[in-house]
Amino acid sequence: MVENQSVRLDSWVWAVRLFKTRSDAAAACRAGHVRVNGTAAKPGLRIGPDDEVRLRVGGLEKIVVVTRPIAKRVGASVVADCLIDRSPPPPSKEILMSVPRRDRGAGRPTKRERREIDKLRGLD
Repeated sequence: MVENQSVRLDSWVWAVRLFKTRSDAAAACRAGHVRVNGTAAKPGLRIGPDDEVRLRVGGLEKIVVVTRPIAKRVGASVVADCLIDRSPPPPSKEILMSVPRRDRGAGRPTKRERREIDKLRGLD
């Protein structure tokens, strides 16, 4: 397999299985959910070895460092050689369960409920 020194960002994030489809990866880049070396990145940005990629997937932040740029999707065992995962550990289930959530279909919060929510968030 011939490898380039740089590849498109959306292609690489898809190839290392961080997104299910390449169009999902491109949409996340356009929405500003992907940053390379601290700056927002477009899907066509060329990345190479030692670039740090930060992205939000499913509400969690992932931080990976490119070790080998690849353009084609590969098996899970090969993915381990293409990146270094520096993501923080996911929050525990106790923390996730303690976060209050509105019931689905409950509608918009009333003015009183919104003030209570803001008070909980510390946005007084």
